[in-house]
Amino acid sequence: MSGHGAPSTEPMDCSDLKVAVVAASWHTQVMDGLLAGAQRALDAYRVTDAPVVRVPGTFELPVVCSALAAQGYDAVVALGVVVRGGTPHFDYVCNAATDGLTRVALDHTTAVGFGVLTCDDDAQAFDRAGLEGSKEDKGWEATSAALETARTLKLVQRGAVQG
Repeated sequence: MSGHGAPSTEPMDCSDLKVAVVAASWHTQVMDGLLAGAQRALDAYRVTDAPVVRVPGTFELPVVCSALAAQGYDAVVALGVVVRGGTPHFDYVCNAATDGLTRVALDHTTAVGFGVLTCDDDAQAFDRAGLEGSKEDKGWEATSAALETARTLKLVQRGAVQG
């Protein structure tokens, strides 16, 4: 785990953005931390109306994010956690979620916050969940990244970016 090299940006006003959060249901305590971090970021960026949609697991994140992107959301934040077990299931779910969320971003030109924890054990997940005593707050980070990317996309789409 490394926070080294992370950008330090100040929250900006994103109250005009249409944002949704999609969260998996597995690992309740970790997910509660990720959701709380996402909400803190939404508050800091002045986003007041962001629905939270729950899905069964991390594998289901891309399809729901895609549906929301198709409805015109400027940003979707995908939150999930996959903890390595003794089978290849971990690899399949992590790859499917990553590839699927990448497709959502590219196919819909929509900012996607990637808040999917892919951890070797529960301790790593807790260290990243934004809970009291956690070393990182990936819910905040994924939401912040999605909002800042959505803001940049709006500038690009308006032709306001000069090269």
